[in-house]
Amino acid sequence: MIMDKKILLCVTGGIAVYKAAALTSKLVQAGAQVKVILSESAEKFVTPLTFQALSRNEVFTDTFDEKNPHVIAHIDLADWADLILVAPATANTIAKLANGIADNMITTTMLAATAPVWIAPAMNVHMYDHPAVKKNLSILAEYGYQFIEPSEGYLACGYVGKGRLEEPEKIVELIRSFFAKDERKQLIGKTVVVTAGPTREKIDPVRFISNHSTGKMGFAIAEEAKRQGAHVVLVSGPVQIPAPAGVELIKVESGEEMYNTVIKFYESADVVIKTAAVADYRPKITYDQKVKKQTGDAVIDLERTKDILFELGQRKKNQVLVGFAAETENLEEYARIKLTKKNADLIVANNVKTAGAGFGTDTNIVTLFKRSGAVIELPVMSKKDVAKKIIEEVTSLLKDMGKNANS
Repeated sequence: MIMDKKILLCVTGGIAVYKAAALTSKLVQAGAQVKVILSESAEKFVTPLTFQALSRNEVFTDTFDEKNPHVIAHIDLADWADLILVAPATANTIAKLANGIADNMITTTMLAATAPVWIAPAMNVHMYDHPAVKKNLSILAEYGYQFIEPSEGYLACGYVGKGRLEEPEKIVELIRSFFAKDERKQLIGKTVVVTAGPTREKIDPVRFISNHSTGKMGFAIAEEAKRQGAHVVLVSGPVQIPAPAGVELIKVESGEEMYNTVIKFYESADVVIKTAAVADYRPKITYDQKVKKQTGDAVIDLERTKDILFELGQRKKNQVLVGFAAETENLEEYARIKLTKKNADLIVANNVKTAGAGFGTDTNIVTLFKRSGAVIELPVMSKKDVAKKIIEEVTSLLKDMGKNANS
């Protein structure tokens, strides 16, 4: 499973650097292509020549040492990797990555990375337990980074406890398992466009029409599609959550901006999943200056926004088209009408008044309505688990379309 996989090993400065040398050797023996970046501190423990000999590749240490004039080294390395592993990862480097600091070759490369990132911490037991380190690890987890937990044992400082870099053999096995799962990914080679969050329809510079959508459901779907190997374009209205690692995030404000962006990607898309709660109406007239308060009532004339799902249904060729229906009554009736009227392949419907469903929650209760007439009722689940079920259905629809095309 590791044969010819491209692994970028980022080695930071701790006594466990010697294990990184052994890890490099074992990965190469397993058939991986390994390139190494050493921090300045790591060079105090092991020289670049050691890693060059073990990896059979040039070792990188300096952001400004551009050996190949045809590429920018840190961008080229970030694009090259199938997996990026920081091992050992010191508290210092973890803090820099968590806070977006790019002051050396490793941290600069990591900011440009879209490949999966694994962090293997190694430090004193009390350092590992410090609130600042815990907070920084939590931030990296939000970014989508994965962790190889340190093991317990005798540490170089003389303490016994958690902080030892995991053994190279175990890390190789974890990487092997990761790429074995990668072989089973269902959406490799597919482009999935996901819309998420609310839109804001401007009244004046300080007021707008919007709704309660937080984007959590759409972001969970984008994350799962990416996990299944898709190239994911996430078109999001204003939200307060970080984008899943590796997705192409495009931020928009209005329904018109969302429509234009989705149309731009529609021809090249294999799947469009429209979770965004786009405003149905917008003010007919908008103002460049704040509208001052007047005596008595005010009236705002509204006009319809573009029905994005309907427009996509009219233009649909070979795409799988998924829509959402957030209702407060007559769920099945309205979902079936939407399925037909919008020419969708799947409608995900929920009653936003039901406890555990709707906007802002971490859970959802949805029913899937398929064009075939099948109905799948799901119990209360986390939005991440709902996302997995939706992507499973999308994968099934893509397979059915492939069979029909070949028949």
